[in-house]
Amino acid sequence: MLVASAVCPCPPLLVPEVAAGAAPELDAARAACTDALGVLAAARPDLLVVVGTAEQGRRGVFPQGSPGTFRGFGVDLDVRLGPAAHPAPERELPASLAVGAWLLERTGWASAPIEGLGVAETLDPEQCAETGRELAGRAGRVALLVMADGSACRSLKAPGYLDERAAPFDAEVARALGAADAAALRALDPGPARELKAAGRAPWQILAGAAEDAHLTGGLLYEDAPYGVGYMVATWS
Repeated sequence: MLVASAVCPCPPLLVPEVAAGAAPELDAARAACTDALGVLAAARPDLLVVVGTAEQGRRGVFPQGSPGTFRGFGVDLDVRLGPAAHPAPERELPASLAVGAWLLERTGWASAPIEGLGVAETLDPEQCAETGRELAGRAGRVALLVMADGSACRSLKAPGYLDERAAPFDAEVARALGAADAAALRALDPGPARELKAAGRAPWQILAGAAEDAHLTGGLLYEDAPYGVGYMVATWS
């Protein structure tokens, strides 16, 4: 059963070594992520699953100890998804899960075993819901770390340029996350989400599926779009 969730943004820029001189711009987001992971630890889960989108070839389940790297972003920095198993897994984490692994290392996570799940951005809503239900049934007390970005169309310099629909879209997602409104997340339309380059749509809907039989209270810890991309941090517990 799902007992807690943290929703965090997953840009590699969240890692100060990647952001370099721009690192202070996301200090507030990093602090909110730390607080959110504290909520997960306080829930005393039996299993933590980190969920994020992944490109073809890097989807599926990643066991504890799976490696990730930020070398592709010009930084000599490697991470692992929790303590290395023996033998250590070799399949490399997708970027979203690597950022999640970095957050967990940064906060010294030691509260429960960890797994990762990389899914396609195009996963349809019913598949998302079914995936969430399956995750919630994996252990008596399950926590999710949901790595998900909002729209990428909040400004002229945003990756997807400016789209007037982006701010209202992100505002509704932020409201739903803050209110633990699973029904609102389930109702997100994949079409507009895709047009607004909201990579978090599928992970949010997986969370909604996992929360179907839970009675959780939400809290929105952070919401901003410093690079024209909607970044939100929220907790459900």
